[in-house]
Amino acid sequence: MAVHTGRVSPDVVRSPGEQWPRRRWRPRPRLNWALRMSLAVVWPVSALVYDLRLRHADRIPARGGVLLVANHVSVLDPLACAMLVYDAGRVPRFLAKDSVFTGLAGTILRAAGQIPVHRGTVAAQSSMGAAERALAAGEVVVIYPEGSVTRDPDWWPMQPRTGVARLALATDAVVVPLAQWGPQRVHDYHAKQFHPRLRTRAEYLVGEPVDLADLRARVQEGRPVTTELLRETTDRLMGRVRDQLGEIRGETPPVAVHPRPARRTPGDLPGAAGVA
Repeated sequence: MAVHTGRVSPDVVRSPGEQWPRRRWRPRPRLNWALRMSLAVVWPVSALVYDLRLRHADRIPARGGVLLVANHVSVLDPLACAMLVYDAGRVPRFLAKDSVFTGLAGTILRAAGQIPVHRGTVAAQSSMGAAERALAAGEVVVIYPEGSVTRDPDWWPMQPRTGVARLALATDAVVVPLAQWGPQRVHDYHAKQFHPRLRTRAEYLVGEPVDLADLRARVQEGRPVTTELLRETTDRLMGRVRDQLGEIRGETPPVAVHPRPARRTPGDLPGAAGVA
């Protein structure tokens, strides 16, 4: 499998002692002031904190609506993920907890097109509507279906929420699974510890788009969007993410899935899935 570090094309593999060749960059998207400001912060911080190893970033379509479905191992996940999407020539839009949309940071996040999640309120549906409109407009929406950092002690994805299924079934966006491993070494949510290391290895594997034609057909035929359909869709998506994470780790994912916390906790930070 081809591996690159954000500097080379996805089809190049480095042999011992070789130098990384120049990467064939995709055209960069135009950025407004808020996105430029965000990039000015995220780019150098990500470069210092992470040694990014990106596999198959070329699987993120160059245009059209894309729903990027990822596992959640650290509150710092969006940093590296944002760079992965930007390196693919796209601008990411994250679903993030509404509490971070306050003050100057909130102003910048809103202007940068990020989507606040009003979980547990009557406004929750507006978050899903905003995400649907972004996908319909041909944008990239990043979602962490677990809703918060996984509570699995071995960092496997925990039980996801079904907001991702609602988005996947309500749109015709390409749904791309993304597995990540490594950011938890910088911020260990379980131990509540921050480890300020430089160039911590973080691996990202972008999977092939998930075929949802059979499930979307049920909706198009007018069948109700039941809890069972949402769960089946969510399990198919997160099953792919779990398998890809197993590939990165060189391990077989456990059969049992760790339960999601019964209540909201301080770990419910950027990337929340929106609604259960």
